[in-house]
Amino acid sequence: MAEEVRPRVSSLMKATVLMRQPGRVQEIVGALRRGGGDRLQVISDFDMTLSRFAYNGQRCPSSHNILDNSKIISEDCRKEWFLCVALAVLELTLETRLASNSEIRLPLPPKCWDYRRAPPPPGRGLLFSSPSCFTTIIPLRSTRTGPSKRSCLTWCSEWSKAHSLLCQQRIQKFQIAQVVGESTAMLREGYKTFFDTLYQNNIPLFIFSAGIGDILEEIIRQMKVFHPNIHIVSNYMDFSEDGFLKGFKGQLIHTYNKNSSVCENSNYFQQLQNKTNIILLGDSIGDLTMADGVPGVQNILKIGFLNDKVEERRERYMDSYDIVLEKDETLDVVNGLLQHILRQGDCVELQGS
Repeated sequence: MAEEVRPRVSSLMKATVLMRQPGRVQEIVGALRRGGGDRLQVISDFDMTLSRFAYNGQRCPSSHNILDNSKIISEDCRKEWFLCVALAVLELTLETRLASNSEIRLPLPPKCWDYRRAPPPPGRGLLFSSPSCFTTIIPLRSTRTGPSKRSCLTWCSEWSKAHSLLCQQRIQKFQIAQVVGESTAMLREGYKTFFDTLYQNNIPLFIFSAGIGDILEEIIRQMKVFHPNIHIVSNYMDFSEDGFLKGFKGQLIHTYNKNSSVCENSNYFQQLQNKTNIILLGDSIGDLTMADGVPGVQNILKIGFLNDKVEERRERYMDSYDIVLEKDETLDVVNGLLQHILRQGDCVELQGS
């Protein structure tokens, strides 16, 4: 009996593509294709997933970085801000299983590394080095496999403090567009095809971000792809009647609560009960839970962007995501999959399974 001839997605042959179980990926893609656009929705992270990680060898800013690197933030606030972030990351680092030679590089501003130095906890073996713009934390192996409740509370506390610091800067609403326009933030190559394809085929795009919603929304608007099919859940600023930042709306969204628990009061997913197939896009292990709690899911394809520390993280990403895109600053693979699912091309015929 002749071997079955199946359509394959040509973009999956790209050198940046890694798959632990290509056969399983093919089965999921086949199910998504059979469902077509009528059954499909996309759930995506934003920072370093839809936005670029780097360009011409230079790191691109996250939505938080855009604000805290801008002229509207004072140097004292910037130091305090990065301290809060550093302490939050430090707490979680101590609670996470990492190889003994792992590093976490915290992007601290010049002269900030010695602004306040936390002593190494006894028995933890923490080391601090101090190049001009980074503090490097080298943790020893821990017994935990994930963040504890205490660490998550510390994480939330430090990020809440960081947000409170911003409120002291008398940031005005009109300045958001200005700082975004002056930043080096970029969406990944192929972004217009991605956003337009989803909109034109009535495919909802749910952006789930621990960044600053006003900033990332402004990035999308300035790139002229903010379409009506986009729904964003993020940390949105709350402005006073006279236009000054006074706080942040709702529950703090962070890396470790990106799931349905922060969408309990929203009927967004209930309105999409016929959208039972999902493409999930992320760049961290925390992004894997973004579709948890979505009702009626039948098929989900998880695509992870492995942006840096590839040797250290490759195996874990391949174990966690169906498709891993290693140092790929484009949306080529995602766009190719969408074309395939929507039967718009991008496939070749190959023998075998």
